[in-house]
Amino acid sequence: MHDNVLHLKPIGCEELAIPCKDGVVLGGHLWRGTDNGRRGQVIINPATGVLARYYHRYAQFLAGRGFDVLTYDYRGIGASRPADLKGCDYLWRDWGEKDFDAAVRLMHEERRQRPLLVVGHSVGGFLPGLAASAPLVSRMLTVGAQYAWCGDYARRHWLSMFWQWHIVMPALTACCGYFPGRRLGWLEDLPAGVAREWSFRGPRFEKSHPPRERRSALRRMASVSAPILAVTMTDDAYGTLSAIRRTLRY
Repeated sequence: MHDNVLHLKPIGCEELAIPCKDGVVLGGHLWRGTDNGRRGQVIINPATGVLARYYHRYAQFLAGRGFDVLTYDYRGIGASRPADLKGCDYLWRDWGEKDFDAAVRLMHEERRQRPLLVVGHSVGGFLPGLAASAPLVSRMLTVGAQYAWCGDYARRHWLSMFWQWHIVMPALTACCGYFPGRRLGWLEDLPAGVAREWSFRGPRFEKSHPPRERRSALRRMASVSAPILAVTMTDDAYGTLSAIRRTLRY
């Protein structure tokens, strides 16, 4: 009988404080790859409201195959959550323009000569296009990457998802000053700005930016030249084909 199980090597990691250009400091972990990380560097971008530690086994797997891997929490989430989330008005786009940008610059400064790869889950596969440093990325793997416009939700789940994310979420956010997702068992708590941006997103993501910023947001998206392998699942109610294609067209 052949053993087809992939055994993870016991790779250690170090905790990091990642400074963003606006002064916010993110919590993360750097997993050092075997063979001194010669195969390259990987940044893992989580989905909305998902802790970075959810991806730690995958980071360990990649490190065991020769990659240096960075996992981190976006501002307002997990290790990057402030003492009081109430009234903390971080925006969804901050996660790309500031948080992912800081992650890229940190990895680039460490090993400039190595290829820099990104694995993005859900909104984590969309955020790179918001960062000014995105041209430094060599390749991307995205899984269900989209920006959660309700018109792209799977039709069989549309009504329940609309009720959940576009009626309940903004109402609770207005009452609590943040979205208490953990108490509901839906996802991690979200900053108010992130919850509102999701709830009221239109088919064009740049419309959630102030008018004077929309053109520059589109230019940053267009500057992404890295080859992208975009994967989705047939039963992903968020990452439908229309949602994936809408993102990739940018």
